[in-house]
Amino acid sequence: MTKRFKEDRVLVLLGPTGVGKTETAILLAKALRTEIISADSMQIYRGMDIGTAKPTKEQLSKVKHHMIDVVEPSEGYSVGRYLKEVAPIMEDLMKRNRIPLVVGGTGLYIKAMTRGLFEAPDADPELRRTLKEMEERSPGSLYEELKRLDPEKASELSPSDLRRIIRALEVIIKTKRPLSELQRSLTRPLPYRFIKIGLTRDRRELYRMIEKRVEEMFRMGLVEEVKELLKKNPSEVALQAIGYKEVVQYLRGEMDFEEMVRTVKRATKAYAKRQFTWFKREPDVKWVDITGLLKPEDILDRIRKETKLSEILQPP
Repeated sequence: MTKRFKEDRVLVLLGPTGVGKTETAILLAKALRTEIISADSMQIYRGMDIGTAKPTKEQLSKVKHHMIDVVEPSEGYSVGRYLKEVAPIMEDLMKRNRIPLVVGGTGLYIKAMTRGLFEAPDADPELRRTLKEMEERSPGSLYEELKRLDPEKASELSPSDLRRIIRALEVIIKTKRPLSELQRSLTRPLPYRFIKIGLTRDRRELYRMIEKRVEEMFRMGLVEEVKELLKKNPSEVALQAIGYKEVVQYLRGEMDFEEMVRTVKRATKAYAKRQFTWFKREPDVKWVDITGLLKPEDILDRIRKETKLSEILQPP
């Protein structure tokens, strides 16, 4: 007797960068005979492959992936647009009796799907310019202002994450309410039951893996990729991605090659730490410790043992 999926369920595989989601997700998707929906805010951009650890052509050929290479790096993109484009993909998969498998590390995308999204005011280019000029005159002042106006949101952001700091202040100025309060109060989650599985590792092991991956990215040609990207008039958002930002500084002569690599390693580890902090706040995540496991087959076996994937299936 064949099995079918419970129609209103979505499986989410989440975790920090470098933990081992990509290959494991491919095996999981093949086992469930389904397709993968990426939840990565940088993999949506075409031509940003190496630095975003995008699945390779070989990996993409094994299982169909959605929400990868969606827009040009010169285009703007929002979490609201992501939700609008993801919803019909999920609906189509369910109509074909396949459980959507969401995979990624962008916490805001996953939160928007599972708990909803507030209606934020449109971007105000003039206000953003003013805020940026304030930061240039007094470095660190915008983060201090955000700590005063919305300490909860400030605690979620790195003091160096100027783009998100400016956006948070923009929302506060336009709405007269803290961004953290808005994100809690105005929600419209997608109408499904989400089964969330999180992958975690010993922090030291993860950081060693991140360092090796960063080194491999440069061997694969990350500097050349950024040179090509710069020819396409990329948006400020695209150029703020970890790895790309540092390579641009290197190309400008602001740091040497060794310092650039060290900086990317440090920034990536800090990002992984922030992802852990974000996902620990995500409710109903079944965390699976995969410390010591490197082969995706072993990771999938651990997931099978520690979760109830069989409950996703039910006889017709």
